Parts: sequence; C-alpha cells; structure tokens
Amino acid sequence: MTMTPRLRKFALTAHVTSSVGWLGAVAGFLALAVVGLASQDAQTVRAAYLVMEPIGWFVLVPFALASLLTGLVQSLGTTWGLFRHYWVLFKLLINVLATLVLLMYMQTLDYFAGVAAKTTSSSGDLDVLRDRSPVLHSVIALLLLLVATTLAVYKPRGMTPYGQRKQHEQRRCRLG
Repeated sequence: MTMTPRLRKFALTAHVTSSVGWLGAVAGFLALAVVGLASQDAQTVRAAYLVMEPIGWFVLVPFALASLLTGLVQSLGTTWGLFRHYWVLFKLLINVLATLVLLMYMQTLDYFAGVAAKTTSSSGDLDVLRDRSPVLHSVIALLLLLVATTLAVYKPRGMTPYGQRKQHEQRRCRLG
C-alpha cells in the first residue's frame, strides 16, 4: 500500500527530522564524552556524566526509536519497500543494531551517572569515570549514522532477490 503524496511527505519529514536529530544528539553526546574523559577538573567530569545520562534517555533513545519507526513507515508506505533494495535493508540493519546497542549501553551510562552522583572530588573515585567507552560508542554510532545518511542520499543500485521478483511480477501485470 502506498501513501498519498501528502502523507508520504509528512512521513518523510518526520523521518528526516528524527534521523538528523539523532545524528546531532550523538555529536553532542560525543562532545560531552570527550570532556568527561579529558578534563582534569573533577566537577566538570562529574557534570559531563550527570548530563549524559538524561540526554541518553530523553534525547538519544527517543530519536533512535522515532527514526526506526518512521523509517519503517517510509519503507512500507512507498514503492521502495522494506526488502526490495539493499540500501533500504542496510539502513534498517544499521538502525536496529544502533538502537539495540544504545538501549543496552544505557545500563552502563546509568552506572556511570550513579558513580558521578556519589563521587567526591578525590581523583581515585574519578578514575572509574575516565572510561573511553562513551567516546568509543558515540564515535561508532556517529559513523553508522553517517553511513545510513549516505545510503539514503545516494540510494545505490541493487535489488534484493525479493525485489527483483516483485519487479518482474509488476512488469508481467502491466503487460498482461
């Protein structure tokens, strides 16, 4: 079932907005993670981790889920389909993988925020917070989201076997 042009444009706008929002939120999260890792000031390190947790739950997770949902609506409601083109399938896999890793990583982020909330200014307590994983996770997420964006813009050719079969069936219906 294809959407009406007005509904398709609305769904596309929602998808682009949530996807770009997710990309921007990851970039902001990366900046905070770098500050938390590199700063010598104990209060700055604590503050970075105390801010990263709500950004994760109230910005990253909603944008990731919105991007996934609106992407599904876009693919199922347009002629692109969900399983017809490799680029759509790869975008789906990237989105699902990134969202699952984010949801699992939120437990680690909750732990770091808890440590930051209880930590005093002694450097020994802060060593736990000087972890590279928030930087590593956000760099990988940023790269994956940039790959997904590139796929959406360039739409490389290549149909899945399912897509080829559907295309062949559509041609037969038009001719016969």
